[in-house]
Amino acid sequence: MKKRIIYRTLLKNLEHKNALVITGMRQVGKTTVMKQIYYELNSPKLWFDFDNPFDTMYFENIDYHAIYATLRKESGNKSDRLFIFIDEIQNFPDITKIIKFMIDHYHVKFIVTGSSNYYLKNLFPESLNGRKFLFVLHPMSFTEYLYFNDKYSIEEVETARPIESLLTPSSKLTYKKYESDYLTYMEFGGFPEVVITEDTTTKREVLKNIFTSFFEKDIKLLSDFKDIRELRDLILLLAQRTGNILDITKLASELGVNRVKLYSYLEFLQGVFLIRLLPKYSASIDRSIAGGKKVYFSDNGLLNVIGKLNEGQILENAVANQLLHYGELSYYNKRNTAEIDFILNKEIGFEVKTKATESDVKRLHSIGEKLRLKDSRVVSLKYVETENTIFSMQL
Repeated sequence: MKKRIIYRTLLKNLEHKNALVITGMRQVGKTTVMKQIYYELNSPKLWFDFDNPFDTMYFENIDYHAIYATLRKESGNKSDRLFIFIDEIQNFPDITKIIKFMIDHYHVKFIVTGSSNYYLKNLFPESLNGRKFLFVLHPMSFTEYLYFNDKYSIEEVETARPIESLLTPSSKLTYKKYESDYLTYMEFGGFPEVVITEDTTTKREVLKNIFTSFFEKDIKLLSDFKDIRELRDLILLLAQRTGNILDITKLASELGVNRVKLYSYLEFLQGVFLIRLLPKYSASIDRSIAGGKKVYFSDNGLLNVIGKLNEGQILENAVANQLLHYGELSYYNKRNTAEIDFILNKEIGFEVKTKATESDVKRLHSIGEKLRLKDSRVVSLKYVETENTIFSMQL
């Protein structure tokens, strides 16, 4: 079975004392990655699934020394370092105290998954600071998509382009080679099961199931909102606003809720990784400019299941998700007279177009120079012979 890019990063941290915490949306492959590490490991190890109430029983003793003794006996090894794998830790909040105790007293290594950052940020108290590494597993990047479809070798994945090489236009031959793959990626996104499914009708059914699972489990189980229909309606409203600056007052009015409640909904949807809200660009390191944020969905496949959008919105959403693998994103907008779709790490501007033109390039460079950006490029979906234009498939 092929392995996600994050797999090798996790392996490099196995010897460190800190717990490895893997979070992200449902069905992005958290459990699969953890199982791959589990089966690769030749040390004493135990696997627990906290969706199973019988597995949590091992950790319900108030005597943590006794818990360790039980785990050690269960492993069949008395001396070597013990590795504990736990799936879905959010189902047993007290586990964080036990993790801290086991790390401090017995050097136990924990590798765990949790389905939602919204829940995990409250699940992991400050007492675990310095005792955990948190990894977010996202839907696949386009590079991973090509690898899982046998279009990229593992060597090409492992030597993924640095940011600087993003600025080099690809050849027309390369563009044509991956054009159809990118159009599929734009439509169906990067959930592993969707990527490896060949039939397009089945892909859509899998995506519908993923969204249903998200709604049934993350929204109903992890939130304490009384009327989840409001959240459903908000998701539909946000889908239509993909790539746009949110007007909180107008959105709250359309939804029929106050601003405070709307902000709590938005925080939740970010916390469960369904959406991303990008801030307005500020050259200052210490502050962000006050104002509206732009909304994007974390996976194009889910976005296309939720709403019907135009090609420009779908492309911009895909590019947002691709660029986020390289660092922090913001956007620039000066009273709707000058704008840049994305600014990466406060240094590089990207303007997204379905078909770039020379005037798009000149306009972007003019704004970028005024903002003193290091560089800027127009990202085009369709191939054009335009200087300083790159193509969405190379991100």
